[in-house]
Amino acid sequence: MESIKAVFFKPDPAVQMRKCNSLIRENTRKLDRDINSLKTLDQKTRQYILQASRRGQKNPSQAKQAAAETRTFAKELIRVRKQTARLHTSRAQLQSVQMQVNEAFSVRKIEGSLKASTGIMKDVNALVRLPELTGTMQQLSQELMKAGIIEDMVGDTIPNDELLEGEDDEAEAEVDKVLGEVLQGKLGNVAATEQKLPDQPVEAEEDFEDQEATLEQMRGRLEALKS
Repeated sequence: MESIKAVFFKPDPAVQMRKCNSLIRENTRKLDRDINSLKTLDQKTRQYILQASRRGQKNPSQAKQAAAETRTFAKELIRVRKQTARLHTSRAQLQSVQMQVNEAFSVRKIEGSLKASTGIMKDVNALVRLPELTGTMQQLSQELMKAGIIEDMVGDTIPNDELLEGEDDEAEAEVDKVLGEVLQGKLGNVAATEQKLPDQPVEAEEDFEDQEATLEQMRGRLEALKS
């Protein structure tokens, strides 16, 4: 029945607005879930840093390896926080889109017509290219085109390697800042202990394997949030 109506009648603006708002809410909930997951990952990574630091202090023979682990985990924490900031920005853009869409439909109700909005098109274009939102944002863009709010389909998804560009080589100063925050001044003690001690190859190799397994789990969670 709906398909027959679509052939002979123009879409109902009220129905279009409800559908657009529904898709926007769906995207907002997805972002909220991802942000909460990243918050949990942030807390766990902080715990990994603290655990590695304490292990180095309790067992001086592992201090060098523990110090290396704290820096590796700090780099992962930086990646988590950058992803969190990116999602918060996307959420703000999504809220802006919702306000502009509702305003456009309100104007249409008064004036009887809709004008394409370059502002909405710009925000939707930025959001649809995010891997986290690609599917539902493409649906939203199609509905906005049907309503005449935007004129063109938006671009392709941003590759993950482009999203993470520059995050594999975090500045040492930024790593030191994160460690100073998490360890609250204990960074200097860990580094000093590390310099005094000889290498412990056997124990270090075992710890390295544990560290790599933990990092793989963390990176898997980050990738899952982008898929």
